[in-house]
Amino acid sequence: MVDVAYTGGMQNDSPSKVARVITVSDRAFSGQRDDVSGPLAVSMLEEAGWSADVKVVPDDIDAVAGNIRSAVDDGARLVVTTGGTGITERDVTPQATAPLLRLDLAGVAEQIRRVGAENVPTALLSRGLAGVSGNALVVNLAGSPGAVRDGIPVVVSVAGHVLSQLDGADHS
Repeated sequence: MVDVAYTGGMQNDSPSKVARVITVSDRAFSGQRDDVSGPLAVSMLEEAGWSADVKVVPDDIDAVAGNIRSAVDDGARLVVTTGGTGITERDVTPQATAPLLRLDLAGVAEQIRRVGAENVPTALLSRGLAGVSGNALVVNLAGSPGAVRDGIPVVVSVAGHVLSQLDGADHS
């Protein structure tokens, strides 16, 4: 498996704000196209105060699940996948993610679709999930740069509260 890392500035040293972006794309994995969405997600997360990097994996359930699991095990508090949420046979990101989630946060995924559909009606076809795995928030985004631009602000708007709750804070 090819491991492509983009770490940008790694502006935030806080261990509680460590994110992993996983780009799910056969073409990016094989080098047939550049990964644009993963680095964009990293940049947006870093602008929001997160340390982030990106890995590129193929559209394969085991590769996606293994990388999500590794990110959580390595201490990432936020895992964002890009790609593999559509309706083709190769779109397996939700199937790889679902067994790893101990809590489903359907409202987050619904809001991401809602915001995306304001710009591109077919965003409603994304099967992306959001939930908690271990001590991390995991969110599936569609693979386009537009989906990342629409989705990351939604993720960032709730991530702090989710992590605070996972760490035992009050509901304030």
